[in-house]
Amino acid sequence: KFAFADIGQLGGYVVACNHLLRKEGRDNPTIGLLICKEKDRIQAQYALEASSQPLGISEYDLEKFYPEKVEGTMPTIEEIEAKLRDN
Repeated sequence: KFAFADIGQLGGYVVACNHLLRKEGRDNPTIGLLICKEKDRIQAQYALEASSQPLGISEYDLEKFYPEKVEGTMPTIEEIEAKLRDN
Protein backbone atom coordinates (compact mmCIF):
# COMPACT_ATOMS: atom_id res chain seq x y z
CA LYS A 1 0.00 0.00 0.00
CA PHE A 2 1.29 3.48 -0.89
CA ALA A 3 2.66 5.65 1.93
CA PHE A 4 3.89 9.27 1.85
CA ALA A 5 7.38 8.15 2.86
CA ASP A 6 7.67 6.08 -0.32
CA ILE A 7 7.85 9.24 -2.44
CA GLY A 8 10.67 10.68 -0.33
CA GLN A 9 12.63 7.46 -0.61
CA LEU A 10 12.03 7.19 -4.37
CA GLY A 11 13.03 10.84 -4.81
CA GLY A 12 16.30 10.11 -3.01
CA TYR A 13 17.01 7.21 -5.36
CA VAL A 14 16.27 9.38 -8.40
CA VAL A 15 18.72 12.03 -7.21
CA ALA A 16 21.34 9.37 -6.47
CA CYS A 17 20.94 7.86 -9.96
CA ASN A 18 21.32 11.28 -11.53
CA HIS A 19 24.52 11.95 -9.56
CA LEU A 20 26.10 8.51 -9.84
CA LEU A 21 24.93 7.01 -13.12
CA ARG A 22 23.66 9.73 -15.43
CA LYS A 23 26.08 11.16 -17.99
CA GLU A 24 25.44 14.77 -19.01
CA GLY A 25 24.73 15.07 -22.71
CA ARG A 26 24.09 11.34 -23.04
CA ASP A 27 21.25 10.54 -20.63
CA ASN A 28 17.98 12.26 -19.88
CA PRO A 29 17.11 12.92 -16.23
CA THR A 30 16.00 9.86 -14.28
CA ILE A 31 12.26 9.27 -13.87
CA GLY A 32 11.03 7.48 -10.76
CA LEU A 33 8.03 5.19 -10.99
CA LEU A 34 6.50 3.71 -7.86
CA ILE A 35 4.28 0.70 -8.54
CA CYS A 36 2.14 -0.32 -5.59
CA LYS A 37 -0.72 -2.66 -4.92
CA GLU A 38 -2.96 0.02 -3.47
CA LYS A 39 -2.98 3.82 -3.30
CA ASP A 40 -5.23 6.61 -2.14
CA ARG A 41 -5.54 9.01 -5.12
CA ILE A 42 -5.59 12.17 -2.99
CA GLN A 43 -2.63 11.09 -0.87
CA ALA A 44 -0.67 10.25 -4.02
CA GLN A 45 -1.53 13.59 -5.60
CA TYR A 46 -0.39 15.53 -2.53
CA ALA A 47 2.83 13.53 -2.28
CA LEU A 48 3.67 14.09 -5.94
CA GLU A 49 2.91 17.81 -5.77
CA ALA A 50 5.30 18.10 -2.81
CA SER A 51 8.17 16.63 -4.84
CA SER A 52 10.32 18.47 -7.36
CA GLN A 53 11.50 15.18 -8.90
CA PRO A 54 9.89 13.59 -12.00
CA LEU A 55 7.98 10.83 -10.18
CA GLY A 56 4.88 8.78 -10.86
CA ILE A 57 2.73 6.36 -8.89
CA SER A 58 0.78 3.50 -10.40
CA GLU A 59 -1.34 0.69 -9.00
CA TYR A 60 -1.28 -2.88 -10.21
CA ASP A 61 -3.75 -5.71 -9.91
CA LEU A 62 -2.18 -9.13 -10.42
CA GLU A 63 -5.55 -10.70 -11.14
CA LYS A 64 -5.67 -8.78 -14.42
CA PHE A 65 -2.49 -10.55 -15.57
CA TYR A 66 -3.63 -14.10 -14.87
CA PRO A 67 -6.11 -16.15 -16.87
CA GLU A 68 -9.40 -16.91 -15.14
CA LYS A 69 -8.44 -20.56 -14.85
CA VAL A 70 -4.87 -20.61 -13.53
CA GLU A 71 -4.75 -24.26 -12.51
CA GLY A 72 -3.31 -26.33 -15.29
CA THR A 73 -1.78 -23.37 -17.12
CA MET A 74 1.43 -23.43 -15.08
CA PRO A 75 3.45 -26.45 -13.94
CA THR A 76 3.28 -27.43 -10.30
CA ILE A 77 6.36 -27.37 -8.07
CA GLU A 78 6.45 -31.16 -8.25
CA GLU A 79 6.43 -31.07 -12.06
CA ILE A 80 9.26 -28.54 -12.13
CA GLU A 81 11.31 -30.55 -9.64
CA ALA A 82 10.75 -33.76 -11.65
CA LYS A 83 11.84 -32.00 -14.85
CA LEU A 84 14.98 -30.71 -13.14
CA ARG A 85 15.82 -34.23 -11.86
CA ASP A 86 15.41 -35.66 -15.37
CA ASN A 87 17.97 -33.25 -16.86
